[in-house]
Amino acid sequence: MGKTYKVTNKTYFNDRLKKVFFHGVLTYPLYVQVTFDRKTIVFKSYYFELFSKPRYAIFMDGKIHGPSIKEIIEKENELIDFVIEMNLPNFSLELFKQEYNLYSKDLCDEMEEGFIDYLFTFFNDKGMSSLATTIKEGSKFRIVYDVVTDLKKALIPGFYNELIENSFYYAPPYLSLYGFMKETKKWPMLCFTVMEWQDTKIKEKFTGYVNSYFKSKNVVEVIDKLEKFIAFLKNNKGSYKYLSDKLNYFP
Repeated sequence: MGKTYKVTNKTYFNDRLKKVFFHGVLTYPLYVQVTFDRKTIVFKSYYFELFSKPRYAIFMDGKIHGPSIKEIIEKENELIDFVIEMNLPNFSLELFKQEYNLYSKDLCDEMEEGFIDYLFTFFNDKGMSSLATTIKEGSKFRIVYDVVTDLKKALIPGFYNELIENSFYYAPPYLSLYGFMKETKKWPMLCFTVMEWQDTKIKEKFTGYVNSYFKSKNVVEVIDKLEKFIAFLKNNKGSYKYLSDKLNYFP
């Protein structure tokens, strides 16, 4: 009989490194350790990095509020258990890290860059270069979905509708996915991962959301673009970059 190896893991504060600011509080960065067959890998927590971004915090009651370390660890452990369970028959540390890098990805965060580039191009084409630059730079501190929500109040309906309509052709399906995520999640853990997209029930709920809020759109096409986006992340092992020169977000 072959040997059976146990996979062990832990999420911990790496006190060998310098403390960093996490929404106004100094803390050691969060790391993940996975051990298998007497070998160990150690790497920085994806969710610690994600939710450390300034736009995931709000200022209220004289204090900065954002995701808690406890919530991040829970999210991290959920992902780790998922990846381990999925790969147990052929487990290796190399495979684990590869799958972790894919299934951890927050699709809203990954698609946001492409959508920001779309907004930048759209407003530049309309002769509003200052607004275009303001949105692009301001998105470092604000979630762009919320910016679009405010634009609905500021723009005349026809102009705003053109902005939304064109986004389905020249940008990733960011608006529909973020809107769906915001209806199903509670602040501050506003993310939607590749792991979550594997759930058939989630896909069915997303289909219902698109049919309700974007009735003129073909939900099959929206989902197909989302699936292609995930395939891009998997095959390129990196973040998506909007191809503004081709006016198409898939080469």
